[in-house]
Amino acid sequence: MLLHTVFVIALAAESMSAALAAGRRNMDWFGVCVLGCVTALGGGTARDLLLGHYPLLWVDQPAYLMVTTAAALFTIAVARIMERLKLIFLLLDAVGLVVFTISGCMVAMEMGQPVLIVIVAGMITGCVGGVLRDVLCNDVPLLFSGELYATVSAITACVFFFGIQAGLPVEVTTITAMAVGFALRTLAIVFKIEMPRFVYVPVRDQSSKR
Repeated sequence: MLLHTVFVIALAAESMSAALAAGRRNMDWFGVCVLGCVTALGGGTARDLLLGHYPLLWVDQPAYLMVTTAAALFTIAVARIMERLKLIFLLLDAVGLVVFTISGCMVAMEMGQPVLIVIVAGMITGCVGGVLRDVLCNDVPLLFSGELYATVSAITACVFFFGIQAGLPVEVTTITAMAVGFALRTLAIVFKIEMPRFVYVPVRDQSSKR
């Protein structure tokens, strides 16, 4: 029940943050709703398609589609207020990352998938929605821009999977994985911790600058 409640809150928060991104690019209301739904539900949809897990999450639970659509439309009305709450939405995004990751792991584990697939399924669920948002907005995905995002998702998935394998209660394992993932993502945001970047300048470009 706790995970489901936080999951719904995370869906709404992800949809609202995506709606703001749509507003910055002057999208119409339909575009706002589409971007909100794709961001919030895209990771779970990609996971289900890759694992052959049917029906898809939002097909099985149409209420999730209604929540994300309503959250996107609500954002249109309160966008100016939300702009002042950037930190709160970053923290809610961190919650969404870890909750979506755990839910993805649960689906893969219920299907009897091996550890590697469980972790990848968790990462897909947690990260792909944001990638789709950035692609649709014609941006370089945040996931590939140095943000400590996929790494946090992978660690969260590992904590959850191995906690279950160790025989810990699901509730305890879930809370522990959420706490670890949220703490890591929050530290990355506060202290601006990033992944190392690969910077390559061709020799011909270096020569042209001389």
